[in-house]
Amino acid sequence: MTKPEIINRREFIGTAATIAASFSIVPSSVIAGLGKVPPSDQITVANIGCGTQGLREMGGLLLNPNIRVVSVCDSNKYTEDYIDWSPYGIRNDIRKVLGDDSWWENVKGIPGGRDVGKAYVEKFYAKNSPSGSYKGCSSYEDFRELFSKEKGIDVVKIMTPDHTHASIAIAAMNNGINVVTHKPISNRLIEGRKVIEKAKSTGAVTHLLAWSDRPEYRQMKAWMDEGLIGDLKEIHNWSYRPVWQQWTKRPTDTPPIPKGFNWDLWLGPVPDMSYHPNYTNNVFRGWYEFGGGSIADMGHYSLFPLFETLGINQSPIAAKAYGTTTREEIDHVYHWVENDVAFPASCMIKWNFPKQASLPEFDLFWYDGGMKPFAPKELEIDGKDTPEEGLMLVGTKGKILGGFRGENLVLIPESKMKERPSSEIINSREVDRKTDMWVDAVKNKQQTPGSFIRAQTITDTINLGAIALRAKKRVEFDAIIPKITNDEAANNFLTRTYRKGWEI
Repeated sequence: MTKPEIINRREFIGTAATIAASFSIVPSSVIAGLGKVPPSDQITVANIGCGTQGLREMGGLLLNPNIRVVSVCDSNKYTEDYIDWSPYGIRNDIRKVLGDDSWWENVKGIPGGRDVGKAYVEKFYAKNSPSGSYKGCSSYEDFRELFSKEKGIDVVKIMTPDHTHASIAIAAMNNGINVVTHKPISNRLIEGRKVIEKAKSTGAVTHLLAWSDRPEYRQMKAWMDEGLIGDLKEIHNWSYRPVWQQWTKRPTDTPPIPKGFNWDLWLGPVPDMSYHPNYTNNVFRGWYEFGGGSIADMGHYSLFPLFETLGINQSPIAAKAYGTTTREEIDHVYHWVENDVAFPASCMIKWNFPKQASLPEFDLFWYDGGMKPFAPKELEIDGKDTPEEGLMLVGTKGKILGGFRGENLVLIPESKMKERPSSEIINSREVDRKTDMWVDAVKNKQQTPGSFIRAQTITDTINLGAIALRAKKRVEFDAIIPKITNDEAANNFLTRTYRKGWEI
């Protein structure tokens, strides 16, 4: 699809509700009999965030017959300067969903923005329209206008940068809309608490997309329940992330704001600062203001379902962190760079957890940027190492080692594995992950295992890790108040300074 085709939208024949009503002349039983889901049985979704990840996941919404995407929203109208992991990955995914190998063929870069999202949605639905056309997807720059004007939306899917997740989620729930969001719930601990409390008070169906069913974790727990590793002492989790460019200082140049991009709206709750592309696209999560670092990017995927499986529902009582440092040359002299604005290129974080209902006190360790735990001696004697990304549980009698989310589990020492029947190891590839379980939950007005109301411990943990990095010291945490009890200044990192009109 060429740029003019994406941008020029001259016809509008009605809202999603109007189009749905046009189908009502055909009985639902007849439509269902044709193998299609009647519009009255579909849930309506507004997708907020049409950048690379928003577009990458749009196909999953469109291909689900139980979903009707009725609105898109993004502070950017259209640009071709997005950054991704490959030049054609998203384009090829969209082409496959649309069945159109010409999509984006005349586009120079990687496009994104609400115009692309709208064009994608309407072209997909047009394929199944008798007329061959479809104009039932509205488009907005500001999510607040969307909530004000669009009625009958069942779910909002939040695909924006981390710092706006809380604002959008709370606004949606205040408007009676259910919420699905990418990780994190918020990149500030107290904001996260407020979102969770709003979910409880409104009864909205909510889902944190990082949750997944991990049969490997059930295997871990079964081995632990058998006493094969003794009492849990430590959990280690590591990732090679970040996979984006990382900075240690704010940029000093002030390039112009791209045409069609509402920078003030993109900033949302963050106090005014000059636009710079180093803040946007997929590098936003490297900044303390806008993201949550590698731990927020990946730790939710591995640790949220692990916490649920092992019954870890008491937040950590302390955290300490170390991050890489650097120096820069000024007038032939190297000076220390005091980085108080961005996550380090690599870090190690340690949390102290209190006794849980079925677990003793234990420590959780996170490593990223190439850091990882050294191989246990049981592996070293066999000339083996820990994997590039991994998860390891250490007990008083043994260890369990697997991939980042527990793939390819082994007991250590491996001699213990020979004593176990091979059928006991669960093959995760044969298990339905139920990635769209939130659809059924919304229909049935039930919470999912990934509901916000179950996510306080993981949200507290990841945000407390960021606080430890910023405080550059061990921070002690009272989860009930909540408060950092040994460093008054560190409490500033529990929340943020809000731009006027964006207070939470």
